[in-house]
Parts: sequence; structure tokens; C-alpha cells
Amino acid sequence: MLLPIFLIVLVDVFALTLVIPLLAIYAEQFGATPLQATLLVTVFALCQLVSGPLLGRISDRVGRKPMLLISQAGTFVGLLVMAGAHALWVVYLGRVIDGSTAGNLSLAQAYIADHTTPENRARSFALIGIAFGLGFFLGPSVTGYLVHYGLRAPIYAAAALSLTSFFCTAALLRNQPSPGGAAADVGPGGQRLGIVEWGAYRKYFARPVLAALLIQFLLFAFAFSTFTSGFALFAERTFQWQGHPFTPREVGYLFAYAGFLGIILQGGLIGRLVQRVGEPALVVAGFVSMAASYLLLGVIGDVGPLLVVATLTAFGQGVLRPVLTSLITQKAPRHEQGMVLGLSQSLTSIGQIAAPPIGGWLIGLGHLSAWAFVAAGAAGLGIVVGRWGSARALAAGA
Repeated sequence: MLLPIFLIVLVDVFALTLVIPLLAIYAEQFGATPLQATLLVTVFALCQLVSGPLLGRISDRVGRKPMLLISQAGTFVGLLVMAGAHALWVVYLGRVIDGSTAGNLSLAQAYIADHTTPENRARSFALIGIAFGLGFFLGPSVTGYLVHYGLRAPIYAAAALSLTSFFCTAALLRNQPSPGGAAADVGPGGQRLGIVEWGAYRKYFARPVLAALLIQFLLFAFAFSTFTSGFALFAERTFQWQGHPFTPREVGYLFAYAGFLGIILQGGLIGRLVQRVGEPALVVAGFVSMAASYLLLGVIGDVGPLLVVATLTAFGQGVLRPVLTSLITQKAPRHEQGMVLGLSQSLTSIGQIAAPPIGGWLIGLGHLSAWAFVAAGAAGLGIVVGRWGSARALAAGA
């Protein structure tokens, strides 16, 4: 049942991760400052924040498949525009087109919620984590090879993969609207709020445990976005490999290593960890791992310790995304799960809006260690907030 959505997410993430290692450095080719380069992530996330809830709500009425097709078509066009750019503003235009139709992950999460029971949800959401792991292994690896043909080559490859994903969705995924038709608000997918109704999200933050879980998810998104949006610029200024500064090739291979670890973690290990230590303990371990990795990143100057950083980051990201998502959906009734999934995706967008300009500003000023410490601080706050969120989630449910 979930195999088609896994394949679709895998291809989408593969396309995404082809671009991540080179996006900021690609923008520098058009004269972008570090701040302007990282703002490419912010612009995408801002567009996604506006469009995501609308796409999600429409998918509750007409089914997930049509909106996934629209989202994938937008990604394809946006990547083509970015690959053919002749000026920085065209690169931004490509990101706006892509972000304005971005909703793949949220729609995939809703599809999984539609077809799983609460006790199996963490393992089912780990499918997205496996797709991320495979994507972060395959995509950056291919980027490391394709940059030999120029920085545009991986972007064109990502566009081709997005087109492949479009055809996979059209051929493999069944379209199943929410039970009861357009007016229904039942079922695990629930209804989502429109773009002018975000004030209604306040009621979810009025629930103490759920609110703390959502704040933990925001802190995770902020820390991880700080790292992913600024690492290429940081590495370019910090590390040397075979006598030259880091390029998208070296960044890609490092991300590929982290993706390989993600495959191992989420290919079955996370389910055993949940059974052995429980979801709240895994959340603590994930935030500790991320905080330690970013603290280490801020004090090293050699390539060797980067493998330790990548290992810790892969573990933290690999457990936090599926486990926090599972806990958040468990704290909402079935008819509200679509809304809280949409809210968690909106919080991801907020983290991606706020983190990149802070990181780009610090890197532009030469405060490289401070950039890493900001990410570590956000992860550390996630541990603190867990006292009211993940640590109480299951007890409050009981």
C-alpha cells in the first residue's frame, strides 16, 4: 500500500539532494553574497508556507494524487528555470516557482496517516526517513560526479528526476479522497486550514503537551535548516581537500555519507529503538546528538572530525523527524491529524525562513563558529522543551 508513496518521495528527495550541496555556491557564480545565497532557501520556504496549507486542504477534498502532480510539475519547471539562469534574479524566480507549488512531503505524510494505525505510525513515517536517507546518499553522490560537467548539470538532472516522479505518481498512486466527500472532516488525514485561517492554529498551541511538541519540531527544523543552508559556504571557507577549498563535490560526498547512515538507521533500526527505549528517550538522544555535532563543527578545522559531525547529525535528523511527527499525530484526534501535519510542515517552513538569513549574515561577517553555535543552541533548546513535550507525551496520553 505504501510502496508507491515511498518511491515517489525517494525520487523527489533524490532530485532535491542533487541541488542542496551546490545551491549556495551556484548563487555565488552570479555574484551573490552569503546572505543572498542563503536567502534562496528562505524565499522557497516562504512561498511554501503560503501555498502548503492551501494544497493540503485541497488534497483533503479531491485526494492526494492531483495535488502531488501539481507540486511535482512546479518543481520541474522551477528547476529548469534555475538551471538556465543568466542572472541571480532568475535563480530566485526558479525558487519562487518551486516553492509556490511545494507540498510533496506534507502530502506524503497525510497519505501515510490515511493508511496506518497509531501504533504503527512511527515505523510508517520512517518510510519518509528511509527515502531521505537514500536520497541524501544517492543525490549528493551523483552531484559530486556531475559537477565535473559544470554546476548546471546536477540541476538539469534534478529536473529530469522531478519529471520521472510526476510520471511515477500518475502511474502508481491511487487517488482516494477523504471519506464522506468534500465536506467531511473525518479520517486520519483530517481537514487543513486555508491560507487566511492560520489564526485557528492557536488552539493547538493552547494544548500544553502538543504545543511543546510543536515547539520541539520547530527547533529541530531551525537547527537542521541552519546546517543545510549554510554548510556549503561554511565548508568552502573552512576546509581544504587536496590543496583546494571544499567544492560542491566534497560537500556532496559528505552529505552522501550522512545519507548512507540514515539508510541504516531508518531501514529497521529505528523501529527496534522505539520498542527498546521509547519515543521520548529517542527525542532526547536526537537533540543531544545534533547539539554535539554542531558544537564540534564550530571548533574544528580539519577534515577528519567532519566524519564525526556527519555521523552525529545523521543520527539526530534520522530519529527526530519520524519520532516527533509520530508523537504530534498521537496527540491529536483522528479528524485533526491532517491539520497538525500541515502545521508541522508550516513550522518547518518557518524554520527554513528564519535560519538561513541568520546563518548567511554570520558567515558573511566571517563569524563561522558562531554560525555553528546557533544551530547547536537551537538543538539544546529542544532538549529543554522536551520536559514539557516529548517527555510527557505518552504519560499524558495514558
